[in-house]
Amino acid sequence: MKGTVMKSTGSWYNVLADDGTDVECRIKGLFRIKGIKSTNPVAVGDRVEFDIEAEGKGVIHTIGERRNYIIRKSINLSKQSHIIAANMDQAMLIATLAFPRTSAGFIDRFLLTAEAYKIPAVLVFNKLDLFEDNEELMASLNEFIAIYEKIGYPCYKVSATEKQHLEQLKELTKDKITLVAGHSGVGKSTLVNGMDASLDLKTGEISDAHFKGKHTTTFAEMHRLSYGGFIIDTPGIKELGLVDMDKEEITNYFPEMFAVKGNCKFNNCLHVNEPKCAVIAAVEAGEIAVSRYNSYLGIVSGEELGMEHYETDK
Repeated sequence: MKGTVMKSTGSWYNVLADDGTDVECRIKGLFRIKGIKSTNPVAVGDRVEFDIEAEGKGVIHTIGERRNYIIRKSINLSKQSHIIAANMDQAMLIATLAFPRTSAGFIDRFLLTAEAYKIPAVLVFNKLDLFEDNEELMASLNEFIAIYEKIGYPCYKVSATEKQHLEQLKELTKDKITLVAGHSGVGKSTLVNGMDASLDLKTGEISDAHFKGKHTTTFAEMHRLSYGGFIIDTPGIKELGLVDMDKEEITNYFPEMFAVKGNCKFNNCLHVNEPKCAVIAAVEAGEIAVSRYNSYLGIVSGEELGMEHYETDK
């Protein structure tokens, strides 16, 4: 039989079979995925083949080729990674500019990660109802969105509590597999529940302090949408990490910098203080947002690159 892994609890996997039945499966022997050193051989979103054994349980014997995947780096010294999810059509970051604020740095690191793993990304700015009576905040939000829309990232303004503009997100996620991410407090679960009344995601999310300084196993879970498609809920998004990335590669995942880097005087330009740097020139000309460039500098300086996990904010 064939199916899709919906949830992993360590040694057992909940698989949605192609015939619509839910099967609890274990894995047969040891799996090794070429090129990936991972603590978990099977991830949410994986396409698998399995056999039914006694009492209706399944045994996974084959994992299909992944078209993409996204990881969380292990916090211990094993250098291993934990695959959060695989085979996504898109990644949707739920953010807020207040109550609490999602930093530009975190948004940019999320987008960098999505670019590196070849996952189309979408930004959703929640709590619109708190901005509507504040012209200054609304203007700030619109300026912020303009930065990302210019680069090519779709942006949406919604209110989960007031159910404003949720139809746009339903259309966006219909018949697609969407990874949904966001810090505690941004209203991620409330938003997803508002999109589909049949879901009942837990709204009390894991606190930032819970992860700090300890190795924590975090399980993603895929939920079927009543109107078609799937949502992958990812409570461990703050611990996404990048693997095997050289400093020279980072601009490849900032689309607006990648577009001009070929005009730099030096092929190995890091765009920090080198002469005749096309990226710096574009920043000075207002063609690249200062906030994006500052995020890049923070990563290339080692402030983020090489860390074993991302902190929520710097």
